[in-house]
Amino acid sequence: MSLGREAKFSAGRARGVTGMGLIRKAANLGLVARASRALAAVLGGVMLGAAWVQLALAEEPLPWQMGMQPAATPVRVRIDAFHDELLIIITLITIFVLGLLIYVMLRFNAKRNPVPTKTTHNTMLEVLWTTVPVLILVVIAIPSFKLLYYAGRTQHADMTLKVTGHQWYWSYEYPDQGGFAYDSNMIPEEQAVKEHKVRLLDVDNPVVLPVGATVRILVSGTDVIHSWYVPAAGVQEYAVIGRVNESWLQFDRTGIFYGQCNQICGVNHPFMPIAIQVVSKPDFDSWVAQAKKKYASKDIAPQDGGATGAVRLAQAADAASN
Repeated sequence: MSLGREAKFSAGRARGVTGMGLIRKAANLGLVARASRALAAVLGGVMLGAAWVQLALAEEPLPWQMGMQPAATPVRVRIDAFHDELLIIITLITIFVLGLLIYVMLRFNAKRNPVPTKTTHNTMLEVLWTTVPVLILVVIAIPSFKLLYYAGRTQHADMTLKVTGHQWYWSYEYPDQGGFAYDSNMIPEEQAVKEHKVRLLDVDNPVVLPVGATVRILVSGTDVIHSWYVPAAGVQEYAVIGRVNESWLQFDRTGIFYGQCNQICGVNHPFMPIAIQVVSKPDFDSWVAQAKKKYASKDIAPQDGGATGAVRLAQAADAASN
């Protein structure tokens, strides 16, 4: 009997040891699985971060893009810096207000204050919550005014580009390069797909500018209000009939930069893209020589005292309205 009980005990202990071994193996497998999931999460985060950087560095808007397009002009660099400063201020204000709300919920709830206070007025608090926001606005206003002045004043321009908005296309004129002008229309979607162009953004005749040149931009219109907006350049000027608005840009690298009219101007408002091709100075001079020949035959002889380009279009619009 004792030998039988001892054999049963040994068999039970063996089963227990085997069970504990299985439990340890299962635990190890669980740790491995959790480690694998954690590693996959880290790798996924790295891949998403790399994808975010790639999208953020695009010269054009892309699907699921996060953040703004990278700056390509000094104006846009200052706009981004001002944006970052405001983000810090807004974050601090949000954290402060959230802290006040949490403190009020914990300190003045019904359990801790069964009898609510009857305080209706505190002179110091009223002065602070009036003065501090005013000071914050002053701190924001000073760099804001400086940026507006910097973006709106052209100094020592190397060339001038005249931009005229129509329903629904843009006209460009180069007065410093002989005064030739041309129209710029969006490429049809079917053609853009066949030619591997950017849908709704590529045009038949883009603006061509030399890299590093300070370009004065004069914007006007012939009908309704349009807006010449290029995000990477930090330029947005309204095209208003009878008025010329001024801005400037200076691209720091070559490439193609896209924009759009962002002022609702009629049924075809989404189809007024802007494409700027920034090239080297020798390539720009070569393009100017070709453009003078290309657009010379399309130019209309000056009439009414030498009116050309946008002026002729404005006169035609006035004659039609009368």
